[in-house]
Amino acid sequence: MATYDETVQDKATQEVTVPPKATRRVLSPSYKARILKEYDACPQGGKGELLRREGIFSSQITEWRRVIDQQSAEALSRKRGPKANPLRARVRELERENERLQSELEKSRRVIAVQGKLSVLLEELSRGSAEDQREPTEPSSRR
Repeated sequence: MATYDETVQDKATQEVTVPPKATRRVLSPSYKARILKEYDACPQGGKGELLRREGIFSSQITEWRRVIDQQSAEALSRKRGPKANPLRARVRELERENERLQSELEKSRRVIAVQGKLSVLLEELSRGSAEDQREPTEPSSRR
């Protein structure tokens, strides 16, 4: 049997290894649901045993229940039917603006057409009035 001094000396010469950084445990929703069912089915004394065996805290059970209740309330309050497309309102707005601009363009085209016809008419009238204002010349044969 080794003496106390030999045991201490052996342990001192052993290398101490530091474990890598601990990672957080990620629990799947199916695992949480299974644990919640087991927890609810356990008698009063067995609940603590289940928590120790699984390495979880009672506060986690409480949090999981709160999340499930919140999710089920949201699911029940959601409207049925297709989800509203956020771009649909913008498309409607742009379509209305497009219709308005098309209408203004048509009005502008009509105004331009009327102005063109008016310009031709005024030109004809000015030519006609210029001819009317010229004094008629006497024919040279009457002398």
